[in-house]
Amino acid sequence: MTQPIDDRPEQKNMKKLLLILFSGMLSLWVQGAYLLIPMDASQKNHLKSYGVAYWVLNREVEVKWLLNYRGGSFLMQHSPEIQAECVIRGVSFESLGDGAANALLTEISSPDVNQDAVSMFKAPKIAVYSPPSKLPWDDAVTLVLTYAEIDYDVIYDEEIINGKLTDYDWLHLHHEDFTGQFGKFWRTYQHMPWYQEDVRINRMMAERLGFMKVSEMKLAVAREMKKYINNGGFLFAMCAATDTYDISLASAGIDICEPMFDGDPADQNINQKLDYTGTLAFRNFQLVTNPYEYEFSDIDVTDTRKVLRENDFFTLFEFSAKWDPIPTMLCQNHENVIKGFMGQTTAFRKDLVKPEVVVMGENKSLNEVRYIHGEQGEGFWTFYGGHDPEDYRHLVGDPATDLSLYPNSPGYRLILNNVLFPSAKKKKQKT
Repeated sequence: MTQPIDDRPEQKNMKKLLLILFSGMLSLWVQGAYLLIPMDASQKNHLKSYGVAYWVLNREVEVKWLLNYRGGSFLMQHSPEIQAECVIRGVSFESLGDGAANALLTEISSPDVNQDAVSMFKAPKIAVYSPPSKLPWDDAVTLVLTYAEIDYDVIYDEEIINGKLTDYDWLHLHHEDFTGQFGKFWRTYQHMPWYQEDVRINRMMAERLGFMKVSEMKLAVAREMKKYINNGGFLFAMCAATDTYDISLASAGIDICEPMFDGDPADQNINQKLDYTGTLAFRNFQLVTNPYEYEFSDIDVTDTRKVLRENDFFTLFEFSAKWDPIPTMLCQNHENVIKGFMGQTTAFRKDLVKPEVVVMGENKSLNEVRYIHGEQGEGFWTFYGGHDPEDYRHLVGDPATDLSLYPNSPGYRLILNNVLFPSAKKKKQKT
């Protein structure tokens, strides 16, 4: 008996294929050809939004960063996989048709509005410079990278001396002391096992790499990092990794460490011998030579600032999206007044910042700057004062911040702006 035409296997397969195609077209028509991740106050999870953008870039799919549009939103071609990833991560999104997306990009490109669209094509390869020993404090960058589900590698002095930095687009400096004074923790923590282990590891590393002192090794590492920036890399540092980095460069060839740190006395004329020409951010600063004092130099304002916690804020500057896209990218936020937070290095004296450095966030009434950026050769760097944007005064031994409680943290958003920046720094595209 002849089989009815609609029941033939080849016809069934064709009907199934047509149904799939029709369903896909219907889904695209309903959902829109583009997916917008808004970054204004409507976003449920700002921090994981960066993770979605990174996830898309990791698949080499273009993401447009819409500068100054709804807090620095992200626009990309719609796909069921991207939509599903937003849902899984709890990230708010909107669907736009071709016409709406093109109208939006046309509006943003208008010379009458301070907005622009920057294309990103590839996820940056990220390294975190962090010691192998476990220290009794956490690092805001590694916390937020983990929470946002952004991949990173951990490297330290040996990898850097051996040229590993060339493998990465972006480098974060964990709360490192580049002066060789082990964070100046000696007075309070010299008998603590974690401190003794940190000293032991660093001295052993210095010896293995051929250095007489830890301070000499840290200077060599700082110089390698500067070469990395000169060759097009991006360096990001917070807390004491900022000022101690420049102190290390300025004090090259000078013994600034007392005997408890390196076995012999420090030079007695340190502050007369400093050379500021090779530093990234600071000039004319003076070192705190007392080894019992928990401070490195007068760059930091922690001990001199007089402000109540409820009045401790800093303000982000507004830059021209079309003419100054780099600082504009780094300042994208749904808030422009950010609550302050302390650290071993909390903020920087404005008068000690080099004039060519771009100040992106400051507390004008206190004459201090919190968030600064600069160019060096072919690359870029950003310094961000303070330890943890959601822990006002994070002390040694305090538990790590649970970022699931702060998914919309504007202070943490500044870190993630820097993480994505290498994807866009040379991809500026006018629409």
